[in-house]
Amino acid sequence: MEKPKLEDLTVFGICGYSNSGKTTLIEKLVPLLAARGLKAAVVKHTHHSVDIDSPGKDSDRFFRTGADVFFQSQNENFFRFHNEANTLLLSSLPAIARRYDIVLVEGNKNLPMAKVWLHAEDKSDKVPGIDGIIDVLPFSTDRVGKVMSILDEWLPEQWMKTPVYGCVLIGGDSTRMGEPKHLLSDNGKTWLETTAGLLGKVTDKVIIAGEGTIAESLLNSVRLPDVDCVRGPMAGILSAMRWEPSVSWLVAACDLPDMSKDALQWLLSTRRPGVWASLPELKGSRGIEPLLAHYDFRSHHLMEELAAGGIFRPGNIAENSRVIKVCPPDRLSSAWHNVNTKSELKSHRNSTGNNV
Repeated sequence: MEKPKLEDLTVFGICGYSNSGKTTLIEKLVPLLAARGLKAAVVKHTHHSVDIDSPGKDSDRFFRTGADVFFQSQNENFFRFHNEANTLLLSSLPAIARRYDIVLVEGNKNLPMAKVWLHAEDKSDKVPGIDGIIDVLPFSTDRVGKVMSILDEWLPEQWMKTPVYGCVLIGGDSTRMGEPKHLLSDNGKTWLETTAGLLGKVTDKVIIAGEGTIAESLLNSVRLPDVDCVRGPMAGILSAMRWEPSVSWLVAACDLPDMSKDALQWLLSTRRPGVWASLPELKGSRGIEPLLAHYDFRSHHLMEELAAGGIFRPGNIAENSRVIKVCPPDRLSSAWHNVNTKSELKSHRNSTGNNV
């Protein structure tokens, strides 16, 4: 898959020459971003040796033997590794951005990212001829207010640059129905064809996750096998996320015969900075509906952590504060009603007048 361009990610530079106040500005920005519910990371590159561990400490002694060290305490984790491959920051930033709402980069003025340029006190140095500078901020100006104003406009635009793909989940046991639900048909189309067609109207690409026979019209579709050692729908969701980790996913089960384009568009309208997934919760429902939901790419590692712990219920990511529960309007709520038995199927067809 094509790697995302840095300029399309939520990576923002705070640049300037020495003593221009880059670190001080970032220190003030991070709490303000947190107050908006945004998880920020700060990246700083230096040409000097990094001194972040005390000589004589166990972790430092391990590191000096040549081992990479992961250190965990009650309140923080710390990973220190040797940079033998001379890893470029440009190639590392996309991976960092997958876990944060925004990444602030101190310095590194030549990286292809949006940035502000800071002048040092009593200086108006010539701004270097580099791309991406949104504003030049003198030392005496309200830099915090200026940058937050910029980010309030820039971040939502960057967030929405993420492509959205559709994923149709098939291959369940269908024991109560007695036959594969994705092959059930109404008005001459299988439910899988209908679901894929609706997703195709609102997403950039549609894939099918899971095993099973499909209609001839879909034989050229991208198909992904379920992830091994993972049970249930999460196996298909993780398969899609691993296949393309840089896009967000609109996931739909194949047994939602009342799903509509309007419902999908409403679900996509819940996307915004700081929201890693939108899980519908119907009025009067006992729980959430994770099988017609939107998953931002930042939710991928949450899914992986659940699966690694033997928890195969995708709805459990709702325990994370960056996953929101959303209530569909009454006019759209039927889109989340699934059909599991022959009697439910008959009732659905009677109510809609659909023919097999």
